[in-house]
Amino acid sequence: MENLITFYTKRITEHTSELAHIKKLLLASSMMRLILFLSSFAGIYYAWGNSRLILGVVLGTIVIFVFLVSRHADLANKKEKILALIKINEIEIKVLARDYKGLPDGSRFADPFHHFGQDIDLFGKGSFFQYTNRTVLDQGTEKLALLFTENSIDDIKKKQEGIKELAHMAKWRQEYAAEATLVKTEIAAKTITAWLSAYTFFVPKIMRYVPMIFSGLSILVIVLYFMDITSGYILAFWFFTGLGISGSYLVKINTLAAKTGKVQTVFQQYQKLIFEIEKTEFTSELLKNKKAMVTRVDRKTSLVLNDFARVLGALDQRNNMFFGVVGNGFLLWDLNQVFKIERWIKTYGQEVDQWFDTIAFFDAYNSLGNFTFNHPKYSFPELTDDAVVLKALDASHPLLDPKKSVTNDFQIQGEQFLIITGANMAGKSTFLRTVSLQIVMSNMGLPVCASMATYSPIKLITSMRTSDSLTDDESYFFSELKRLKFIVDQIQTDRYFIVLDEILKGTNSTDKAIGSRKFVEKLIGSKATGIIATHDLSLCEASNSLPQVENHYFDAEIIDGELYFDYKFKEGICQNMNASFLLKKMQIVD
Repeated sequence: MENLITFYTKRITEHTSELAHIKKLLLASSMMRLILFLSSFAGIYYAWGNSRLILGVVLGTIVIFVFLVSRHADLANKKEKILALIKINEIEIKVLARDYKGLPDGSRFADPFHHFGQDIDLFGKGSFFQYTNRTVLDQGTEKLALLFTENSIDDIKKKQEGIKELAHMAKWRQEYAAEATLVKTEIAAKTITAWLSAYTFFVPKIMRYVPMIFSGLSILVIVLYFMDITSGYILAFWFFTGLGISGSYLVKINTLAAKTGKVQTVFQQYQKLIFEIEKTEFTSELLKNKKAMVTRVDRKTSLVLNDFARVLGALDQRNNMFFGVVGNGFLLWDLNQVFKIERWIKTYGQEVDQWFDTIAFFDAYNSLGNFTFNHPKYSFPELTDDAVVLKALDASHPLLDPKKSVTNDFQIQGEQFLIITGANMAGKSTFLRTVSLQIVMSNMGLPVCASMATYSPIKLITSMRTSDSLTDDESYFFSELKRLKFIVDQIQTDRYFIVLDEILKGTNSTDKAIGSRKFVEKLIGSKATGIIATHDLSLCEASNSLPQVENHYFDAEIIDGELYFDYKFKEGICQNMNASFLLKKMQIVD
């Protein structure tokens, strides 16, 4: 922990020093623009009466001003990136201190009908997603949520190797995330790719040459005017001719410009993210394959995206009223830029979705690499085909404070069912969520909160937090039955690890005992594997006739009038219950 805090603190110090330097450069840049502005006024004042000289001063000022604005924007971007880097490291220090409740919690991804998400606090306040998530892009956040919920046991070893590699690339991960924070978008990536796919072209092919020829002739007319060979009338005629040509496409260009104005920054920043991927040599198969998705033979994808961002920015110059009028009058500026935009869309438009998906993948996997980096004592499960589905030593829940949490060893065989009894608040539910989350994390390729773990990949399904539905006129008991029916149907088609917490709560004790026993027998008959927690001690008798059933418990003791929990996972059946004691202790009953 101390080494991690030292690492993040050192990074903050380094970036704070860089920030001070950039602020000085920004101040100097602002002063240079002010000096240029005042100098241009002075130049016009002294050249008053000489129209050619005034025009020369104005054009010269515009050229220099555009350069300075571009340079200032680059410096401003560097400042924003450094601020992002500082914030990234500050967040990690806070999370190491277990302060993460202010981070995005992914509540929008919560699904009460998911195989396990609702039961194990995957999303929402204080959730595992909130604790782990460091994505910056909306598409990256969606990708991470999918990784949490997809319940896939494919390519776990490849996932592990990719996450391990990213875990050792802390500075690269932070650079990537900082670049991603600069993406200020009013439009979703999916909307952009849909727009590119459905784009309707309107600029004729001849416009590849017309703006170039027209611009050359404009330069000639301007030079002849300054040489006093042609009159101002000729210059004005040529200027309005250019405006007329551009104006014939004005409505369609305005529509396009309204779209591109919203996506320019996306491509401008996404090309930098692609560049970060391109310049990095990955060794794991997963990351190399993902890099290959943005690798082109003829030209780097980052340069291709940069070209598009640049031409979108060039079209955006039309919003500068003075430049827009002059540029279209003498250079057919809008038509030239729109032709370039359309040519780019024809060539690369269908590949953008793949590029964006790769960017989102690294945004999501950086969160997994960051989680691994922050938990160096966690263990990557050793994958096996043994009879043991999950075995862990010193296991705990990752959201518990490691200074206070009690660890346990456990082992669960394939086609085995553990029945767990225990006193209230003794740790049953926490244990169920610990085991469940270990399976989810293992399938994602993450290390688990244990000193050692072995794992035979299996999908997860749970029933722990069934609720009634007033809108569907559905009782709690019927909702639970539907959930249990869902589980039975699922295990007929695939291999699942089943986690149940106090089933059939919506009926009387006798009926519950009979029904629970029959349901466990059904699961055993289906060769299912899993855990069930219950207060019904009669269910433990199933182990007498079903060798697949094994009893374990968590208990509590009353010592000197106080309730004491050791939170240890033990073999056998719990004999100590505490409801009556707690009722008296809290003065609810005598």
